Amino acid sequence: MTKSELVAALTAAEPDLRIADVEAVVLIIFETIASALSRGDRVEFRGFGVFSTKVQRARVARDHRNGRHVRVEQKIVPTFKSGRDLQQRINRSNQRGGLPSG
Repeated sequence: MTKSELVAALTAAEPDLRIADVEAVVLIIFETIASALSRGDRVEFRGFGVFSTKVQRARVARDHRNGRHVRVEQKIVPTFKSGRDLQQRINRSNQRGGLPSG
């Protein structure tokens, strides 16, 4: 689902809301999550999941094009861990044939 598809789904679910207002709210939510992660905070939505950050250590990797070793600097990457309720909902949907199995 893209951001525009999310906005369309929200406006379809709540027809009294203006598209511009829904777009603004979606952007504010995304920006708030991004700002919290950039500060090193966790963002938790009970029943849905947790957004957090993780440090990837510096390492030596291999360039697949030419086989040379390259140094990859340490970096901080965002992560998402789904909540139990979300996992159960996805699994129930998959058991009913709602999702492809592979």
